[in-house]
Amino acid sequence: MINGVHMVIYTRDAEADRAFFRDVLGYPQVDAGHGWLIFKAPPAELAMHPAEGAPSHEVMLMCDDVEATVAELRKQDVEFTRPIRDERWGRVTSFRLPGGSELSLYEPLHPRAHDL
Repeated sequence: MINGVHMVIYTRDAEADRAFFRDVLGYPQVDAGHGWLIFKAPPAELAMHPAEGAPSHEVMLMCDDVEATVAELRKQDVEFTRPIRDERWGRVTSFRLPGGSELSLYEPLHPRAHDL
C-alpha cells in the first residue's frame, strides 16, 4: 500500500537549496549518504487541476498566515518574486530558492485535507 509522497525539486544548486531547507526553513532531515539530505515535509495534500497546456507539477508550501510567514522569511533574506494576492482558494505569493527555482507559499481558504 502507498504510505507517503516523495517530492523532488530539480535545481541548478542542490547544495544551496538543501542548506535553505535545513537552515532557513528548519526542516528535519536524514543524510541518505554523502551529504544527500532528504527532508521531512510538513503534512501534505494532493490536488488535480485541469491543464490548458502541457501537464506539469507544482510544489506549494502552506502556512496559516501568509503575511506573518513572509515577514519572518524576509528577515532571513528570502527573495519574494510576487506580491501576496488573493485568490478564490487562498492567499498566495512566491519566493526564489538559492538554486534559482521558485516555490509558491499560500494560506488556504479551503478546508485542508491534511487535517483529516
